[in-house]
Amino acid sequence: MPREGRWVYVIPLRKVYWGRRSNRADRAVRLIRRFVARHTKADEVRILTEVNNIVWRRGREKPPARVKVLVDVREEKGEEGTRRVAVVRLAAGKLKPGKLEAGRG
Repeated sequence: MPREGRWVYVIPLRKVYWGRRSNRADRAVRLIRRFVARHTKADEVRILTEVNNIVWRRGREKPPARVKVLVDVREEKGEEGTRRVAVVRLAAGKLKPGKLEAGRG
């Protein structure tokens, strides 16, 4: 189970092509949210605008087949207690999937 830290994931989005083409980008964003929540055990997933723009760049009907993202996992203290928050941003081209070391990225 990933603790606090930075992780690089390549998320396959080919599943969104099965079904109607009219809302594939919508399904792709939901799939990214579910994928990150499942892999990081996060209570809240925040997808930054740059990832959303990559998914929607070619329109609603043609999202990319995969997207490489950098996920920052941290715990925030609030009124209800501590919550695990995952922030999803676009990864640089040469980063390999897995946990990032402290000096990289």
